Amino acid sequence: MEIIRARTLGFCMGVKRAVELACAEARRAGERGSSVFSTGPLIHNPKVLDDLKAIGIDILNKSPQKSEDSLVICAHGINPETENDLRESGCRIIDATCPNVKASQLKAQELSRTGYCLFLAGEAEHAEIKGILGYARDAPFCIAAGSAAEAEKKAAELFKIDNHAKTAVLGQTTISEEEYNSVCEAVKKYFPDAEIICTICTATGNRLNALREMIDKADAVLIAGGKESANTRRLLSAAQESGKPCVLAESAADVPVSFSEYKTVGISAGASTPDSVINEIEQKLLKL
Repeated sequence: MEIIRARTLGFCMGVKRAVELACAEARRAGERGSSVFSTGPLIHNPKVLDDLKAIGIDILNKSPQKSEDSLVICAHGINPETENDLRESGCRIIDATCPNVKASQLKAQELSRTGYCLFLAGEAEHAEIKGILGYARDAPFCIAAGSAAEAEKKAAELFKIDNHAKTAVLGQTTISEEEYNSVCEAVKKYFPDAEIICTICTATGNRLNALREMIDKADAVLIAGGKESANTRRLLSAAQESGKPCVLAESAADVPVSFSEYKTVGISAGASTPDSVINEIEQKLLKL
């Protein structure tokens, strides 16, 4: 079997930074004899979360008990009210929010304070969108739209209230360009002058483009990454659109035996997938 790796795959800048900050804080906490928590899953990859737990980083389920304890804000960010409450607890705060997500948060805050009605293109239940909604609390109107149809419905509702509303569209950093553009076009049916803010992370587009370049050379495709990872699921969706056999694998244990039938297997991986998992999956494929 021949294995082809996408030219761009695995950890992005924001994920790498978050993991490095968390690990460094775990080392310092160990020297102090204190505890380290994260505000939620630091990133969406089960292997990385297991590794973090092994070095003493637990997901927060209550306020830190000691002022010397540390709290790491996850890469997807949190809403400002929650962050303020945690800072008031007196614990040490390590902000591992991805810089691209932080830029989206601050842009949403700026627009909301100047009277813009906001459409957030993305998954309403995703941690990133929940955090950005908190930064947009001053907006007269702010909704998350997971599809063009949802965006169009909400735009129609706003149009009935104020057909001259100042509007802007921001996207979840891990959304695909196609998804984002469809939401933008839906909003512009009612608000043609809507301000379109490009907040998609280049890491997402780069991985999708690299996957599409690779697909034609492969008989089957394996996407390595966590099932809870939005950008990993988008890679899987893009692979499925090609019509080639494809599967998502969180670990080597998820590699299907049926892939032994293919002469060439392409591997791509989400932005929260570590090299160690990619390497283990490749080795499992070669042993089939």
